Amino acid sequence: MEQQLDAVPLDYGAVRAAAERIAGAVRPVAVIPAGDGISYALEYLQHTGSFKARGARNFLAAHRAAGTLPDAGVTIASGGNAGLACAWAARAESVPATVFLPATAPRVKVERLRGYGADVRLVGDRYTEALDACREFAAGSGALSSHAYDHPLIAAGAGTLLDEIRTALPGLDTVVVAVGGGGLFAGVATAAREHGVRVIAAEPENCRALNAALEAGGLVDVSVDSVAADSLGATRVSADALAAVREENAESVLVPDPAITEARRALWEEHRIVVEAGAATALAALRVAPRRPGERVAVVLCGANTDPGDLGRAAS
Repeated sequence: MEQQLDAVPLDYGAVRAAAERIAGAVRPVAVIPAGDGISYALEYLQHTGSFKARGARNFLAAHRAAGTLPDAGVTIASGGNAGLACAWAARAESVPATVFLPATAPRVKVERLRGYGADVRLVGDRYTEALDACREFAAGSGALSSHAYDHPLIAAGAGTLLDEIRTALPGLDTVVVAVGGGGLFAGVATAAREHGVRVIAAEPENCRALNAALEAGGLVDVSVDSVAADSLGATRVSADALAAVREENAESVLVPDPAITEARRALWEEHRIVVEAGAATALAALRVAPRRPGERVAVVLCGANTDPGDLGRAAS
């Protein structure tokens, strides 16, 4: 049965099934007007502080329903937000969570993980090293292995965000999302394609796993060097994300780090909104991507798990 869940196709049916599983367990997204046809989807208000709660809850709920959620619980390798979501969802399912992170993960995320009751293990300084340790642990313990982004149930859970935005914004034309490993983008783009909504995939110039795969014509590893690397620092994008960006309703946009920092500062100064640099990447992309006349756009502000001291410096 676990193999069957791994093979679930990422299509709109999977997104709708995810919406049914997580109904009442996640917070419906709040959407606010920001002027000039732009609205902000405040997904950073979600449980655990990011959109990742949707996919994690869907993943564990599907395994619970299938009878494949072991007593050993769940394990994941994550730069932070996915680990938080996994630990939160595991606590809701009353099973243990063992989370592997790079030693470079922000302190605020490590502390919050432990607050959710997770067994936190810091390994190496890159995501791939934490992932290898996680796989070894899963093989030896029997824990269910989750993934930060590359799983159809994770992406489908993230994709539930799109229909909620459309409910709040009838006639939505375009949605902008930041891309790290591509789980949010793949899920949102899948749902958006069903409704003819354009999706802009936003990445930092030096943290561009999706854009590089599109350029190369296949999945490739990339180096990671960006102010947004703590949340968008995947070295390889998912196959589902690459497939999604090749569709007619999607496009890839790269933005430089200074533009991300400026977008983050503007969110604070103009709206008193505090988000991660990864979330601000979506707004930065909108500022450089061509707009269509009368276009109604939603910018997904996807996470706010960041160091308050860093936020203070960015706002000064």
